[in-house]
Amino acid sequence: MKRDFQAPGRSPVFAREAAVATSHPLATSAAIEVLQDGGNAVDAAIAAVAVQCVVEPHMTGIGGDCFAIVTEPDGRLTGFNGSGAAPRAATPEKLAELGVSEITDTSPHAVTVPGAVRAWETLLKAHGTQDFKTLLKRAVNYARDGFPVAPRVAADWANNIDKLNEDPVSAARYLINGSSPETGAVLKFPHLAETLEAIGAEGADAIYSGPIAEDIVAAVTAKGGVMTTDDLAACHTTAVSPVVRDYKGHTIAELPPNGQGVIALIILGILERFGLENLDPFGAERFHLEMEAARIAYAVRDKFVTDPGYMNVCHTRLIGEDYIDQLAQMISVDKRLDTIPDASLAPQTDTVYLSIVDKDGLAVSFINSLFSDFGSGIVAPESGVLLHCRGRSFKAQAGFANSIDGGKRPMHTIIPAMALKNGAPWLSFGVMGGHYQACGHAHLLTNIIDYGMDVQAAIDFPRMFFDLETHALQAERLVPPATVEGLKKLGHSVVAAPGAIGGSQAIMIDKARHVLTAGSDPRKDGHAAGY
Repeated sequence: MKRDFQAPGRSPVFAREAAVATSHPLATSAAIEVLQDGGNAVDAAIAAVAVQCVVEPHMTGIGGDCFAIVTEPDGRLTGFNGSGAAPRAATPEKLAELGVSEITDTSPHAVTVPGAVRAWETLLKAHGTQDFKTLLKRAVNYARDGFPVAPRVAADWANNIDKLNEDPVSAARYLINGSSPETGAVLKFPHLAETLEAIGAEGADAIYSGPIAEDIVAAVTAKGGVMTTDDLAACHTTAVSPVVRDYKGHTIAELPPNGQGVIALIILGILERFGLENLDPFGAERFHLEMEAARIAYAVRDKFVTDPGYMNVCHTRLIGEDYIDQLAQMISVDKRLDTIPDASLAPQTDTVYLSIVDKDGLAVSFINSLFSDFGSGIVAPESGVLLHCRGRSFKAQAGFANSIDGGKRPMHTIIPAMALKNGAPWLSFGVMGGHYQACGHAHLLTNIIDYGMDVQAAIDFPRMFFDLETHALQAERLVPPATVEGLKKLGHSVVAAPGAIGGSQAIMIDKARHVLTAGSDPRKDGHAAGY
């Protein structure tokens, strides 16, 4: 598909030395600066995400979690799971004793240990060349001296006034006289600046012990939470082997559970059986198959995916050809599946994402999240650490795959990804958007592989997802009306999406020509850049 230069849009960025794609222009600039100063892709990723923790506070923060895949030029893959665990005392029995039957966004029990900063440090030790003090310089400056609020950030901020007003510290730090900042308003976060400086001087331990750790625990326990400083001190990042599956001559690499990356592979496996390349990419048939595959795969997710130490089936079993055959047979090409029987799933036997590739071919697929907008809305007052709400994924009651338990990592929606071709790095990519992400990976890849779109066109292309409760399809505005009508004829309920669905960044690597092609989602404020 060729770009129509009379229509709004943007071209992909072509570069030879290095490329960066992030959701915020200041983060992209920070990464480029590090690369041009001699840093590598991992160094640049840490600098960029630290800036995003300041300038996109509703999307990410040092009080969140992080996952990454690092790919060497020869195709060697290393995954990093930087998700924190539930406090040791957070058991179903303890929550029942406290009268908690549901874990909401703003519940103190939604606050799991924030794993991001420990993950950054682990990545730097494994693959980086520069230190925290150097890499956090831009983030510290923006937090202390101020940054202008970008348009999409301002729009999202305005939707969270009530949430932020629920807590006096959050309201004081993130609202202006009870209102959200306007586009272009200059904000400063001095407490966060001091914390970032402490991380630069002391490393990740600055967060996980001492005064900052005590400040975090005090903020959580004041709300009725059970986190302790010992929980923070126990935080660690796990190096993992990505789980891989081929899709039409391309090897797609995702991180294993507790993330939902394996679900993207299941969706792709199901779609591979339906000849997607022969269908109109805008058509009802394509979206019907994609949504049905996603509905089935997400049912698998909800039944099985959690902390791998608690799963009763190996994740590799979920991408076996016989199991995917079993799932694919549930789909009818001419009718929506009314229900997904639980028994049929048994095998037989808000977030920032960035992608960076450096001059040596080292590629980083990196995602950092607070889960919901502004996370839990709980701010540690002295350190300025806004805490995530990843524990909202847990069930408060026992008996579920994702039931809360002491020291257990929750099921994660955030998933970085890589794709290889002929054993060499080919695409570093990711999709933001909470639960949408696994479906988004499949959508992006089929746009590129099945329909020949360049990375920017594939990112721009209209999206659809289903409401997790009602299963009604939510379509972005640019999905053609004929497609909506066609889906309704197949039995789907289709409604307008309440807003843009997710966001994405991707960099394609052409080793033969030594060319990088980068794209960044217009649904966000950011852009791709290279040199």
